[in-house]
Order: sequence, then structure tokens, then C-alpha cells
Amino acid sequence: MRETINTAMKDALKARNAARTSTLRMISAAIKDRDIAARGEGKSVGDEDILALLQKMVKQREESAAIYAENARPELEAKERAEIAIIQEFLPKAMDEAEVDAAIKAAIAETGAEGVKDMGKVIGVLKAKYPGQIDFGAASKQVKAALGG
Repeated sequence: MRETINTAMKDALKARNAARTSTLRMISAAIKDRDIAARGEGKSVGDEDILALLQKMVKQREESAAIYAENARPELEAKERAEIAIIQEFLPKAMDEAEVDAAIKAAIAETGAEGVKDMGKVIGVLKAKYPGQIDFGAASKQVKAALGG
């Protein structure tokens, strides 16, 4: 993922696309901050960590855009939405509802989950197989319902 982001930043610099360059620099800075923090703990930052970081950045910008919309600041809301679009280019394609339902059923069958007490196992399998493709906040409710909770 680092290579992809760095290549995109180089392309944006060459194209003199200031907004894209700014967003990509922000992503790179966030990754470097995460690297520094992980180095202090003796860990390394992998693609799954970068994916989680990007998802967090999108969520923060969505919250900011909503606040700007509430306060009649369309120019700032548009800036946040543009940043979201650029960040999402590096995230895997989100699954639609039917795909999520199928994935949940497959994970329940794979783990042999029988009740709500097995919910953690099912979510664990989903997180391992579909990182960044499922909204786990919504999926956990669906898993709970499927397990009779």
C-alpha cells in the first residue's frame, strides 16, 4: 500500500494537482506517525494497519463534513468530501448488503456458531477474510440477529 500511495503522490505532484497532493501528503504523514509509534513498541506497521488508519481517516472526515453541513459551511464540507474520495481510492471496494449476508452465513457455517456467545468467533473470521470491505458496526448487528440474539 505504501508503494501505491507514494506513486500516486508522485503522479499528483507531476500533474500539479494541489488538492490531491495535499491529501496524499497527509496520508503519508499519518503513516509515518504510525511507524514512529510502532517502532517505540518494537512492532512494524503492515498493510492491515495502514488500511485501518485510512478507514479511520475517512470516518473522521465524514464526521467533519456532517458538522460543516449542519453549520452551513458548504466549501469546507466539499473539501472534506474531496479528501474522502481520494482516501477511498486506496481502500478495498465495500461489499453490498447481499454480499455481507452471504459472508456472514459462510462465517457462521465455518465456525459452527450456534448462539450469541459465538459472535466473537464469527466477527473474527469476517475481519480476517474481509478487512476494509465490511462495516463491522453494522455487520455485528446482523451477526447477532443471525445467531438469534
